[in-house]
Amino acid sequence: MMELIDSHCHLDALEFEADRLEVRQAARLLGVSACVIPAVEKGNFLAVKKLAHQTQDFYALGIHPLCTPQCKEDDLADLHQEIQASLSDLRLVAVGEIGLDAWVSTLNWPLQLHYYKSQLKLAKHFQLPVILHVRKSADDLLKGLREIQVSGGIAHAFTGSLQQAQKFIDMGFCLGFGGAISFDRANRLRTMLKHLPLSAIVLETDSPDIAPKWIYVQAKERANGRLQARNDPTHLPQIAQVVADIKGIDLKDLAFISSQNVHRVFSRMQEHKTSNSHKT
Repeated sequence: MMELIDSHCHLDALEFEADRLEVRQAARLLGVSACVIPAVEKGNFLAVKKLAHQTQDFYALGIHPLCTPQCKEDDLADLHQEIQASLSDLRLVAVGEIGLDAWVSTLNWPLQLHYYKSQLKLAKHFQLPVILHVRKSADDLLKGLREIQVSGGIAHAFTGSLQQAQKFIDMGFCLGFGGAISFDRANRLRTMLKHLPLSAIVLETDSPDIAPKWIYVQAKERANGRLQARNDPTHLPQIAQVVADIKGIDLKDLAFISSQNVHRVFSRMQEHKTSNSHKT
């Protein structure tokens, strides 16, 4: 069976409270061999760590830009402490989800920048890659990366330009693609994807968010027209097929290459795999 990696999946979210483990097992049976579960705030640092061990997946620790209004300065110190305490755990693969969001106009931009740059410094200190939230903020994120150089990472849910994509790639980043690519109206995104090297592409669902086209179609067909479009990692194989079709390659080839890309950018995943193989 081909193996796929969901490089960005918020499996700890409340939307999965009723069936979290069942959903994860269903995805595994479809070939999703690993998920990366990023934290978004201090309150779920331990939750993502515990869940990653429970489901035999991987996790990242960080503070999301949308969570910065509720943060306290001590949260950065707590993040430093939690990363330090988890360094021996190879299931910890990155600092994330961090970044900048220029789409939500009510967010305090200087505060976002403070948390973003502070967490880049943490990633640099611990020699960890980062998982970046990129929403109308690619140029500002790149500016921060030029100032504070980290060991690569993933620009998650990337929708920027080809020129911006190349700048991230030059800095050792891969670009994450998920449900957004499935919509017919995503012409600019699909064109950009066509021109990207395969070595820069990783797959993701961003569950429970960024549901692909077919989930919305199914939701609209349900009674009363209520739109309940929860995304989950079982949709990764179908997302992968869309990406493979756009790139004009076989699905199995895309699965292999994209998984290799995740292992390259999150080198601790490969270390974990090697460590486990030595034990068996």
